Amino acid sequence: MRPAALAALLLLPRAAAAQQRPLTPPSHFQKLAHTYSIVAYDSATGDLGVAVESKFPNVGGIVPWGRAGVGAVATQSLGNTAYGEKGLDLIAQGATAEEALRIVMRSDTMLQDRQVGMVDAHGNAASFTGTRTFDWAGGRVGAPDGHGNVLGGKGAVIVGHGFAAQANIMVSDQTVKNLAETFERAQGSLADRLMAALEAGQAGGGDRRGMQSAALLVVRKNGGYLGANDRFIDIRVYDAPNPITELKRLLALHKLFFFPSDPKNLVPITPEIVRQLEPILLREPVNQPAKWLRQPRGTADSTFLAALRDFMYWENYDVRVRMDGKIDREVLDDILKKRR
Repeated sequence: MRPAALAALLLLPRAAAAQQRPLTPPSHFQKLAHTYSIVAYDSATGDLGVAVESKFPNVGGIVPWGRAGVGAVATQSLGNTAYGEKGLDLIAQGATAEEALRIVMRSDTMLQDRQVGMVDAHGNAASFTGTRTFDWAGGRVGAPDGHGNVLGGKGAVIVGHGFAAQANIMVSDQTVKNLAETFERAQGSLADRLMAALEAGQAGGGDRRGMQSAALLVVRKNGGYLGANDRFIDIRVYDAPNPITELKRLLALHKLFFFPSDPKNLVPITPEIVRQLEPILLREPVNQPAKWLRQPRGTADSTFLAALRDFMYWENYDVRVRMDGKIDREVLDDILKKRR
């Protein structure tokens, strides 16, 4: 974004931009999406993501926003979708996470009820907690130099690098401290690090009212189903006694059915593996006269591989299908486990 254009946006009068309704807080506003979340950037892959948990149903339909190559946003407390929609538009036009956050703040007539975290595709991070959010409320961002994190309380925008963690109606500040410190030291993919942080946040006390829903969003350019979109991971737990445990279970399923095979997990389809799979191909699909295989093959010939391919599509292992005489060990284990 050109400096002059950005300066003009920063100076817009509060009434000049579109405002979220209602202008007067609703009578039930104290029960809206109070939660804890973390937004983050992975410099190795370019992934951007949000993890969130709350004592509020379907928090995944309110808080997390992301756009591949642009940024990620968490808007909570009295969530305002403008931080997600307009905030990402501004970042796409060249604003940093902090600049986009401050621009949207200027048009927010209920600013002090908000809590927002933003990160952009360069790793710039910002977090804001309004003065009317409920205790404990505050945030942390990764330190600009990459060492440690910066704590912020109510009424202030804090700026850093890599991630922004924020929480309100928490038992204590330990939840947001755990979010930040666990994310900093966690290993693995962005999704794995976000999940580790979310679990640690709950271990720090979490929402004073308990747990109800959770969500994980990670965006990556062409990272969605068969490369057709950017929704690399988009999982929501609408309502559950332990939404984080359920989110972990769903993430494991998502990896199995939507992540491509890791070359290290590929094994040749030996006669022993054929012996394990052939009875399944001879008797399935259940309740249908035509089976995947008409007769035993004994080896991974072209007929066997075609039958295995069709079976795998039928069972939703779409992204793991191959015709080179190999099979993904994870898929093989899952097939056999389900038929014990």
